Amino acid sequence: MAGIPGPAKGRLLGVMRLLEKNGGRPLTSAEAEAMTGWARETIRKDISYLEAGSPGGSAGYAPELLVPAIRKALGLDRRRFFCIVGLGRLGSSYLHYSEAGSAGERAGLPGTRAREEFELAAGFDSNVNRVEILKSRVPLYPAYKIPEVVGRLSIEIALLCVPAGAAQAAAEKLAAAGIRGILNFAPAALRLPPEVTVRNVSALDELRALAVEL
Repeated sequence: MAGIPGPAKGRLLGVMRLLEKNGGRPLTSAEAEAMTGWARETIRKDISYLEAGSPGGSAGYAPELLVPAIRKALGLDRRRFFCIVGLGRLGSSYLHYSEAGSAGERAGLPGTRAREEFELAAGFDSNVNRVEILKSRVPLYPAYKIPEVVGRLSIEIALLCVPAGAAQAAAEKLAAAGIRGILNFAPAALRLPPEVTVRNVSALDELRALAVEL
């Protein structure tokens, strides 16, 4: 990923999504421009950052060539392990969703390719009773075991599903354990070292964004 500007990484990810949804057909930069609003010249420049150059021609970019090149450039060509912290209603719903996806992948069902990139390795909760009561194929642990389990299982990413008042302390514990990225569902602004990437997920913000488009 070194050498690719941040905005270009986001656009490359968008192009990859378009290619994956294009039914195996080539995608031209003009089509990508029409679907995303990004200038075709910008898209071509983004693709030029790839080690493979620009695997495309007059007929468009071939998904079987460009998708692997983008995945490699963005570090998505290997499986990454993640965990869920906070196993209340929201955390439990993601826990069961991930389990359903894993079952679909084992059965060879369509729509499970995303699980090839990410694997849920563990769940954590500060309530020991909840950890003991919940039934899951994924190993569940009390929160005090985060430092040991994150290192042992090479977990890089955490879904933070705790109440707002507990979010900062939990995030600090995750960062100290070696977590590199946090998807934060708690309505709280996290203060963490710059080497830890945080993405905040707010249902209210998404509803507002959707409403202004109606």
